[in-house]
Amino acid sequence: MDSHRILGDFFRKTWLFYVLSICCHLVANIIHVNFPRVLGNFTDELKDGLLSGDGIVQYSWTLLGIGVGFAVIGGIGQYLVMYTGRYFEFMNRRRLFVHFTGLSEQFYSKNGVGKLLSYFMNDVTTVREAISMGVNQTANASILLVSTIAMLLITNVPLYLVAASMVPLLLIPVIVVWLGPMIRRRSLQVQEALGVMTESAEEQFGGMRVTKKFAVEDTMKQRFGTTVDNIRNKQLRLVRVSSLFQSIIPFLGASSLIIALSFGGYLTITGRITVGNFVALTLYIRMLMNPLQQIGNVINVVQRARASLDRLNDLLGKQADIKELPGAKELDLEHAGIEVRDLSFSYDRVNGHEDGARQVLRGIRLEVPPGATLGIIGRTGSGKTTLMKLLLRTYDPPPGTVQIGGEDIRKLTLKSLREGIAYVPQDGFLFSSTIRENIAFYKRDTEPTVVEEAAHKARVYDNIAEFPDKFETRLGERGITLSGGQRQRTSLARGIIKNAPILILDDSVSAVDAVTETEIMETIRDIREGKTTIIIAHRISALKFADEIIVLDQGEIVQRGTHETLLSEDGLYRTLHDIQEEGMRHHGTGH
Repeated sequence: MDSHRILGDFFRKTWLFYVLSICCHLVANIIHVNFPRVLGNFTDELKDGLLSGDGIVQYSWTLLGIGVGFAVIGGIGQYLVMYTGRYFEFMNRRRLFVHFTGLSEQFYSKNGVGKLLSYFMNDVTTVREAISMGVNQTANASILLVSTIAMLLITNVPLYLVAASMVPLLLIPVIVVWLGPMIRRRSLQVQEALGVMTESAEEQFGGMRVTKKFAVEDTMKQRFGTTVDNIRNKQLRLVRVSSLFQSIIPFLGASSLIIALSFGGYLTITGRITVGNFVALTLYIRMLMNPLQQIGNVINVVQRARASLDRLNDLLGKQADIKELPGAKELDLEHAGIEVRDLSFSYDRVNGHEDGARQVLRGIRLEVPPGATLGIIGRTGSGKTTLMKLLLRTYDPPPGTVQIGGEDIRKLTLKSLREGIAYVPQDGFLFSSTIRENIAFYKRDTEPTVVEEAAHKARVYDNIAEFPDKFETRLGERGITLSGGQRQRTSLARGIIKNAPILILDDSVSAVDAVTETEIMETIRDIREGKTTIIIAHRISALKFADEIIVLDQGEIVQRGTHETLLSEDGLYRTLHDIQEEGMRHHGTGH
């Protein structure tokens, strides 16, 4: 992405505000630079005894008018810039979120939540501060600087005195070239360290219950303390160079004032300039120190902002791995069968590591006719969930290997593909809103009776009814208010209410007891009559009624058939069945 894209888009929408702000600063500073001249004239008239009472009042009103005019008009200019700076935050935080929603699962597998939040909070704020303060102070300082120098040149102060007084200021560009890049590099290191700390904090808060149960608070404090120490060290390195930069600028301004006082004082004593000119000179030189210090601050902030801007541009330049092909088709999945042809897949190849890529799936072939139920079972890590990710196209399968309704899913629009599939994962993620809103997530305006019916079918209605606010109960972060089984069943109700042509249950009843599981699966069997259903499970009881069951082991289909057929064969399926049946007999004996 073009490194100026973010600012370019922003300034195209807000340039008028900046033009008005700069005009206000221009008028305000033209008014302001008259202050030393008026005060110098006042001094000369006072020294020569030409002032009357009316003259003093007139000078007082003139100086008051200069002060008020500068404050009011300059304040309006500052408000306009600050307003547009906040608009920058609003526009780009929304833009970032839209960009995040378009990125694929592969991106999120490499970047934690805390790191992504640092873009929203730290980087956008840093750039906003540079835009607001940078434009405001640069315009104000530049106009005041030019106006002050112009006023110095049109006064009766000798040019050689003005030139001598301004010699130290010529060193400022040298300092900027020397320290500016160093500030930028160190600021980038700070922003990256803040991202690591935010990610660590998010992880620590998310795992606080585990931390307390294992009584490892000290270990967690040490781990988080390491990230904080890293930030402190990097920030101190930045502060040292920033402080040096910000101290040199005022020092050079003070040096100019010293030259003006000593050299100008000598010329005043010898009668070459008037006392009024000397007063005006010192005030103008003193007035120059403020914009120079502002320019120093701006350069400091801009260097930090450039580091954040580079991070934001790099992020916005990332493209989604999953893209719709030109001319992608809309497809109604209502009566569409699923076919997988010789599918092999490796995450390493997706990540760009071709050599030694470990295949998660190898030579998968299967067909699911419209309205059929497919059961998938296998050991942990055998590739069951990966197969579903490819079916949902959260990762791209090889061309032509996965088809729905006779069409390669890579040639379908993502919207039509994913709207036609209801996916219920094992973790049962819930949002920090009400139970009703979580169940009706796909369609928020769903009637309450429909939501409650879905809860009945997922066997979670009775649990919800026990809460004081029932379906209006607000859940904690990630549904922490509910138990694991309740979260799974609430997530299942969300999948049921979608009533999609294809339903995928990815071990989504693993946290419920055997009796509840049986009731749920019988309900699923009834409500999914004539609709395609894929059930992934570790417990055979959850999928034994499927039209076909495939057994995955180390990424390959090692068995396939109905429940009765597979039980009649020697193999992994019967082994798993015998182990589970033995466990159930022992469980029953124990009671």
